[in-house]
Amino acid sequence: MKAAIIYYSQTGFTRQYAGWLAEETGGECIPLAEAKNRDFSAYDVIVFGSWCHAGMIRKLSWFKEKMPQWQEKKKIVFAVGATPEGSPEIAEALRKNFNDEEWAKVSVFYCPGGLRYENMKFGSKLMMKMFSNMMSKKENKSEDEKRMAEMITKSYDISDRKYILPVVECIQEL
Repeated sequence: MKAAIIYYSQTGFTRQYAGWLAEETGGECIPLAEAKNRDFSAYDVIVFGSWCHAGMIRKLSWFKEKMPQWQEKKKIVFAVGATPEGSPEIAEALRKNFNDEEWAKVSVFYCPGGLRYENMKFGSKLMMKMFSNMMSKKENKSEDEKRMAEMITKSYDISDRKYILPVVECIQEL
């Protein structure tokens, strides 16, 4: 079994998870910029990892455009975000990134990452600060919203190698 683990990372969490997956599976870790014009015919499994913002998996369109070329390959997507594991909106947000046909052909996973304001581009940093201000001013917050409002005021890291275990199992099921 030969796996290509393609990733797009803004602040380093997705790159970290891709590296861990490569270590655990013996797969090849490939930044998206290097993968764009590459031939993947020698691989059995294609894994794409990227970060989420506002429920959207960044650069997923590249992966989805390539899916028809990979009919006989196992296809996996992992998304990394700042939302802690177990949040009920994660599954719904991930599902919205795919139509029914795509959803049936890909295994999708979520890995909590965190925020690294120091590594964010200006636009992303500005949007997060605006979201943080909005969350802090919201009245009648749920407990999850209170926790999120506190978390997003500064950088934090909730990544953990344990979150790749379901992805590793999926890769190895081939």
